[in-house]
Amino acid sequence: MGNPVDPFLLAPLDLAYIGDSVYETVNRTEALKKGSRPVNVLHRECSGRANAVFQAEMYKLLLPDFTEKEAEVARRARNAEVYTKAKNASLADYHQATALEAVIGYLYLMGEYDRMLTLIRKGWEALGKD
Repeated sequence: MGNPVDPFLLAPLDLAYIGDSVYETVNRTEALKKGSRPVNVLHRECSGRANAVFQAEMYKLLLPDFTEKEAEVARRARNAEVYTKAKNASLADYHQATALEAVIGYLYLMGEYDRMLTLIRKGWEALGKD
């Protein structure tokens, strides 16, 4: 990918921006591991894990497991001023989902893929969406 991006130079919403994309890629990849199925079935499975309400629940569940740095990234992203929100979520849910995505983006850019996947899978399993 060329020169790596230093996550310490990015704003929290920048980390959430990349984290959203990474989360969606992991989500779709994990769905495909269960075998080939019609796309509408895959979409239904994935959309159950890719919405602000679900991600806010993941955030609350995983927060005690965050390292000090992950918690700091999450706090900064959760408190960042946003100018939009998900249509079917409260503003609080949206902020918490953004915090989760920022942590995922941070871990991705740090190259901590195992840690990132461990957190995502733990959240899914605990919330019955694995």
